Amino acid sequence: MPPMFDPSRQAGEKLGILGGMGPLATVDFLRKIIERTPGQVDQDHIPVMVHSVPQIPDRSTAFLNASDAPWSYLLSGLYTLQSAGARLIAIPCNTAHVWHARLSAKADVEVAHIGRVTTTAVLAATGMGARVGVLATDATLRARIYHNELEWAGMTVVEPQPEMQETDVMTGIRLVKAGQIAAARDRLTAAARGLIAQGADAVVMACTEIPIALEGVCFDAAAIDPTAELAQSCVDWWANRYAPVRQRECEGV
Repeated sequence: MPPMFDPSRQAGEKLGILGGMGPLATVDFLRKIIERTPGQVDQDHIPVMVHSVPQIPDRSTAFLNASDAPWSYLLSGLYTLQSAGARLIAIPCNTAHVWHARLSAKADVEVAHIGRVTTTAVLAATGMGARVGVLATDATLRARIYHNELEWAGMTVVEPQPEMQETDVMTGIRLVKAGQIAAARDRLTAAARGLIAQGADAVVMACTEIPIALEGVCFDAAAIDPTAELAQSCVDWWANRYAPVRQRECEGV
């Protein structure tokens, strides 16, 4: 079979990653794209343009204080990726999806939505009517980035109790950003198990720092990684976009 990427026929076509929020989460997302790409050689992999700018103002702080501070940075990154040839843009930051609708309105290409692709995965894992725990920043919860998608699909959202949200979830996220992964794992494991104790049938790790800390941890409920689901959707996009080209080449057309 010819390689997935044919430079002579797909020149300039790239996946754009609007990242840096945080930088470790961006690297984790890129790793998950590579792991999910069915490639045998380098040339089988997706050409990617990464715009990683950690100086984008904190999304949670901005939203909770009614500030639009991240907007100009996000829009600049979007335009940079578009001009570099991105034909799909992914944002491996859940809270940044507060600005998703506005970015999509400004974009000439598709901007993937992490909550939507994750909801599809949750539905496949649990079915309709499930109770779904959401581990996320205060801003992601308040903005209803996952509530809207999950409730539309017939599921009920379970949030951490207020004390656990601050002492375990938010503290755990901050610890990952500070590079203290082991300490973060303890906090976030407690938070996930707390949601399961509240009756959650599945737990969505809805901040891109959380799957980094909880990698390899087992729970008595389905654990859904939105970073991985977004990565898989990007791989599927690439395969669907270029599968007809590969098929024609295999047939000698």
